[in-house]
Amino acid sequence: MERLPRIEQYGLIGDMQTSAHVCDDGSIDWLCLPRFDSPAVFAGLLGTQKHGTWQIAPASPPPGRSGSEAEAKRRYCGDSLVLESVWRIPTGSVRVLDFMPPRDGAPQVIRIVEGLTGEVSMVSAMRPRPGYGSVSPWIHEVGGRMVAEAGADALWLDTCVQQVEKDGAIVSAFAVAAGQSVAFALSWCPSHAAAPDVPDPEVALTETLTFWQEWAQECTYDGPFREPVVRSLIALKAMTYGPSGGIVAAPTTSLPEEIGGGRNWDYRFTWLRDASTTLAALLGTGYRQEAQAWRRWLLRAVAGDPESLQIMYGITGERDMRERELAWLPGYEGSTPVRVGNGAADQLQLDVYGEVIETLYLAHQSGVAHCADTAVLHQRLVEHLAQRWQEPDEGIWEIRGARRHFVHSKVMAWVAVDRTIRLAEVGALDVDLPPLVELRATIHHEVCTKGFDPARNTFTQSYGSQDLDAATLLIPCVGFLPPNDPRVIGTVDAVRRELSTPDGLVYRYPTRGKRTGADGLAGDEGTFLLCNFWLVDALALTGRLGEAHALFEHLLALRSDLGLLAEEYDPVQQRQLGNFPQAFSHMGLIQSARLLHQLATQSSCQRGTVEVPAPRSTSRNTLQTCTSLTPQHA
Repeated sequence: MERLPRIEQYGLIGDMQTSAHVCDDGSIDWLCLPRFDSPAVFAGLLGTQKHGTWQIAPASPPPGRSGSEAEAKRRYCGDSLVLESVWRIPTGSVRVLDFMPPRDGAPQVIRIVEGLTGEVSMVSAMRPRPGYGSVSPWIHEVGGRMVAEAGADALWLDTCVQQVEKDGAIVSAFAVAAGQSVAFALSWCPSHAAAPDVPDPEVALTETLTFWQEWAQECTYDGPFREPVVRSLIALKAMTYGPSGGIVAAPTTSLPEEIGGGRNWDYRFTWLRDASTTLAALLGTGYRQEAQAWRRWLLRAVAGDPESLQIMYGITGERDMRERELAWLPGYEGSTPVRVGNGAADQLQLDVYGEVIETLYLAHQSGVAHCADTAVLHQRLVEHLAQRWQEPDEGIWEIRGARRHFVHSKVMAWVAVDRTIRLAEVGALDVDLPPLVELRATIHHEVCTKGFDPARNTFTQSYGSQDLDAATLLIPCVGFLPPNDPRVIGTVDAVRRELSTPDGLVYRYPTRGKRTGADGLAGDEGTFLLCNFWLVDALALTGRLGEAHALFEHLLALRSDLGLLAEEYDPVQQRQLGNFPQAFSHMGLIQSARLLHQLATQSSCQRGTVEVPAPRSTSRNTLQTCTSLTPQHA
């Protein structure tokens, strides 16, 4: 019987160039090589075992299957991305360590099986299927090593135990007793190249643990939520493509926003919005090197043509992200189509100017050295935005219907102008100020006039619409209006009233079920986790700290046993939905934790009196804490 693991049953390992998803039954069901956006060599996550998996587990029946006597527990080893799984069966117990060493040569997945007590019979069955599960490779032995070759790909599997080819898989049956260990190392290289070196698994383990633990120690956050913050930071670092500084929105494609539905998208690219807000979270916790690398990526990606700015690029700056469907994959739990590429790359999303410029502003505030080339790019982006801000766009949620005048897009256009003015006022940018000051006022007036519903005392999703949008929760956070403004409080209350579930989680905007909604799509989706972290921030900023803390604790409880979050959460089926792990969700967690800690510290200093901080338009400290958090994708 084919297993159907939930999204949250997967753990993430990675080398900051690609990653693998390891299920709690010991099966790697997703691995793209050699990059995040390469075709998967294991695609069982979006199909069945025949589309590619690699399982190491106690012999039949393995954990997670009917009749299994194995008990499994797992965790990450300290502040690292080394995954530890411990299984206990009647005859003994074993530990499996799964990791990908930070790369200085061939990409590798290393799995070390260690005997703890007694003796346990184990099986390793690797079924590689390059081309997203479409190709059966040529499996053969070369110099005592097993290799699976198909087209441009060669997968070399090294171990000290016997390996045989069986029904398109490389299989090893072995036993480990207490104190013994067996290691497996999977290495990728181009099929025309020389075989990669055989790795030393124990040395690789030590180096991998050291890398992650030293990186995590650089975190400057010292508040009460340090464990989930550090785990989220590690997840964000794992989604950074080290050679270029680009950051993927998520390392998966087509994990559904509704089980059985068609809202399935490829997130293995660098959205300017996602990367900007992720960098804001990293900057706020002491990580400047990543900001410098991303700034260089931005200059290369946009190049000399900011007028043709795309909202997303490939992880090394590629512009072609044509979307197509993989008809041979049945999709996660039958959710089709499975897509690679993303057609939203051609959309107009005016808010990205605000997110990019906000991050450049935060980089300046955090002490990242001035860059003359970035200043020129900044000026040209603002000039282009000044010409286009009045146009309708597809907005933050990347609708596939008609363009609209989205309130969030206009607010973020205001942010772009406002932060430019601030940098100019401190001498960090050379621009003509009076026209920008006038433009800022014009945008502000238009949004407050056309994007606000006075009868319901709330900002709406777009001009003239009755629909609400959780993205308007960002209005006080970005400093567009102060938190104590009645329009802000009314918007927060309206979102909670009209977009929330019985347990207080919120959707990002209304959907229409089988009917096509405002986003141009049929079907529904789960509650959007980042929007709920925005709600935490909005509640905290408007003085409702108790409610903010309660919601934040609720959101922490939705994390997987490994502390990971997908894009959405289904409160009915009580499961995670969407691509996993999701940079937006972890970025939102970090920012909310920082804001709550700051406000609690202020409250303590004032002997129990909660002071609502000034909006970001007037307070540098609040700006650095509650940075513009924003998302995507359709």
